[in-house]
Amino acid sequence: MHRRGRIDKTQAEIVSALRAVGASVQSLADVGKGVPDLLVGFRNATLLLEVKGIASIKRHPPQGLLPDQKRWHAMWSGSRVHIVTDTTTALEAIGAI
Repeated sequence: MHRRGRIDKTQAEIVSALRAVGASVQSLADVGKGVPDLLVGFRNATLLLEVKGIASIKRHPPQGLLPDQKRWHAMWSGSRVHIVTDTTTALEAIGAI
């Protein structure tokens, strides 16, 4: 069984910061099966963001990814999935700072 809908505590803050700089944000958290947490549109680019808390990264080094997330990332041939932990890393990932 795949976990779905688990949202890291920082995700709401990250979504607000992304929207504040003009990004479009769609949560994909309910999809599960290793799919990244956020689909983000910014400056004519589409990006995928995986939101990870520091505790998760410590439990599952180096990036905090669970086995289903590792499999999804490995099979994805689209754009890179960015691992973000806070508003700063999220804004850097989309090129807003």
